[in-house]
Amino acid sequence: MKPEWSGQLWLGRDYALILGEMGCTAPHAHYAHQFMFACGEPITASLDGHLQTARRLFIPSRQTHAIVQTQGNVLMAYAEPGVFDARLLQQVLDTADLTLESLEHVLRQLPRRTVDDERVARALRALDTQLGGKVSAQFLAQAAHISLSQLERLFVSQLGVPVRRLVMWRRLRQAVGLALGGCSLTEAAHAAGFCDSAHFSRTMKLLFGVTAAASLRHLHVRLLP
Repeated sequence: MKPEWSGQLWLGRDYALILGEMGCTAPHAHYAHQFMFACGEPITASLDGHLQTARRLFIPSRQTHAIVQTQGNVLMAYAEPGVFDARLLQQVLDTADLTLESLEHVLRQLPRRTVDDERVARALRALDTQLGGKVSAQFLAQAAHISLSQLERLFVSQLGVPVRRLVMWRRLRQAVGLALGGCSLTEAAHAAGFCDSAHFSRTMKLLFGVTAAASLRHLHVRLLP
């Protein structure tokens, strides 16, 4: 397998679709739910250290995995767990027509979960305004009018992830969007609050098992409304 990814990337606000050839990855875990379908030979992946070979794989949020072997095109969907219900998402993806167009239609039509707790909503709004600079959990707690310990408990119980990990995920999502939109890796890194392009690439490797250059350089992007 080549280390680089290549193909088409359709990028929406709360989901992304890729159709192309995947490179191998190091073990990693990211916030998004991930669905993979092999258009040709089955995919071999390591899930929590156990090898599994299949044509369809659903990897829930934060499960450690690595892509070991693929051959030919793979269709992948990434979906934000704070927005999409994992059980419903898996049911729909298991029965959908497996093309970029059909999956984009399915994901666009699926119901979104909303943040009902106004404290969490306030913290998320504050987070999005601060991504280009330093974001402290204490600042988010103050914006939500709660203690730091309350904020951490609410993020884990309602969003499924600690504050620091969600900050990292949202920085990465913003940087990837900017890089795919035409910014250099350095420009995208700084705009999203990373120290430099190396910091951006290390975070990409941590969360996706592949560097930013290897995963983004050969993907043809379409930004979805």
